[in-house]
Amino acid sequence: MSEQKRPPEDDGRDFADAAWSVPSYLLSGMIIWGGAGWLLSRWTGVDIFIPIGLIIGVGLAVYLVYVKYDF
Repeated sequence: MSEQKRPPEDDGRDFADAAWSVPSYLLSGMIIWGGAGWLLSRWTGVDIFIPIGLIIGVGLAVYLVYVKYDF
């Protein structure tokens, strides 16, 4: 008789990884791109670059989460 292969047990690590990765992507996107917007605002004297940087950071983070986890 042939030995049946059992699928690996699901211990919830995938969910735990996603639970920590998603907020990390969002926060790092806001910090990096918001910081770039802040630096550009300080350099040019125009305050509109901070919210633009934050929006770009969140948008790219959501895209990365979508690509990584395929929600």
